[in-house]
Amino acid sequence: MNNLIILPIIIPFIIGAVLIIFPKHHRLQRVVSGFTAVGMLLLSIYLAIVVYQNGIIVLEAGNWSAPFGIVLVADMFATLMILLTSLLSAACLFFAFKTITPQREKFYFYPFYFFLLVGVNGAFLTGDIFNLFVFFEVMLLSSYALIVNGGTKYQLRESFKYVIINVFASALFVVAVAWLYSVTGTLNMAHISERIAELEQTGVVNVIAIMFFIVFASKGALFPLYFWLPKSYFGPPAAIAALFGGLLTKVGIYAIIRVFTLVFYHEPSYTHKAVIVTIAGFTMLFGVLGAVSQFDFKRILSYHIISQVGYMVMGLGIFTPLAVAGAIYYIVHHMIVKTALFLFAGAAERVTGTTDLKKMGGLLKTHPVLSWLFFISAISLAGIPPFSGFFSKFPIILAGFQEEQYIISGVALLVGLLTLFSMMKIFSYAFWGKQKHTNEQSKLPIGKLLLPIAPLVALTIILGIAAEPIFQYSLQVAEQIMDPSIYIESVLKE
Repeated sequence: MNNLIILPIIIPFIIGAVLIIFPKHHRLQRVVSGFTAVGMLLLSIYLAIVVYQNGIIVLEAGNWSAPFGIVLVADMFATLMILLTSLLSAACLFFAFKTITPQREKFYFYPFYFFLLVGVNGAFLTGDIFNLFVFFEVMLLSSYALIVNGGTKYQLRESFKYVIINVFASALFVVAVAWLYSVTGTLNMAHISERIAELEQTGVVNVIAIMFFIVFASKGALFPLYFWLPKSYFGPPAAIAALFGGLLTKVGIYAIIRVFTLVFYHEPSYTHKAVIVTIAGFTMLFGVLGAVSQFDFKRILSYHIISQVGYMVMGLGIFTPLAVAGAIYYIVHHMIVKTALFLFAGAAERVTGTTDLKKMGGLLKTHPVLSWLFFISAISLAGIPPFSGFFSKFPIILAGFQEEQYIISGVALLVGLLTLFSMMKIFSYAFWGKQKHTNEQSKLPIGKLLLPIAPLVALTIILGIAAEPIFQYSLQVAEQIMDPSIYIESVLKE
């Protein structure tokens, strides 16, 4: 049973390697990729159920016991993220089948797609801080190839910023890992947690904690390190932008939550309630102001990635079970809805030939199904009941008021209003009003493009209607990760 948790890493690695051999056989690559995506989704559901029923699963590579060997650890938080990754990657892949051109496919689109999943899934499952760095690099190297896929001038120019910021962040990551190892003498995260508890989190340990936060904040697009994201995510095709928008920044947020609930949790008044809460507030505010100022479909969505990750980090900063459960619920909501919105942008662009809102209009008349599905996702992102956005924001803001964090709670409410304004701007310009695309464009069928998006829209409705059981599950995840002894005892078998 323990070997089960390595499959989300091994399967995409093998499939990616095999697909390199057949770069010109596009139909074969699509068939293999499609079956693999569906299989990984089923596997992730099974893995999440097993961990929920039986507890944390630990795999010791090469039978080297922790903390001396490399371990993979599947707890409820990790398996939830694996499940979301499989869902979003499948939706984006099937959307790509209808939108990615052969000119882009030939540049090893599908192999890099699966290599990206190797890095993402490995980052979620690793129990070793250095291997977290390794899997981050696998993910980033694959994302570099995907973000420039097609080689347009705009992609190459804007992705350069993406590469540079991540190279510097990776260098800082290595320094932080080396410094942490010099202090604790171990790289196993469970063992590091024990050593930090013995040393007490003061002085140099707090400096190391902030270094790790800076590293993950740059990868999660938190203030002030978010400048690379909006233009970088604008250039790639919709399927890649949707995968990046829904998934990649959440790997950085996952790492922040994991490290600051397992390792650096001893001084929450400083690390959480001061530093993290402050950064969350600025991230939400500056991100949403950027969205409000834009008049491009994809750019607005890109800026909203920034503002929305602020809510997740806010929940961690408040650092109560209610707030952390809300943050986890919000991660689930945002990954699903944001992916759907980027895919809607791709479908709308397919019809109109542009994402400039001032050149769009009348899609509600010519493509009503697309329009109303977008509308549901848009108001869900803004936090309007009865959809998932409301029920994921509510516990975070409620916890903020309970902990007397009035400023950040007020900012969160304001950001929600501005989010609604910017999403309605998209709806009023692109979908409402006078038709600006030609009659020939209005007859373009996009039903097949909506097929992979519809399940995501259905999920945001279900996550709202079934808010009580979903939140109870999130609360169980939060209680598990906020009690480090559970993780430590599972890994070190104490």
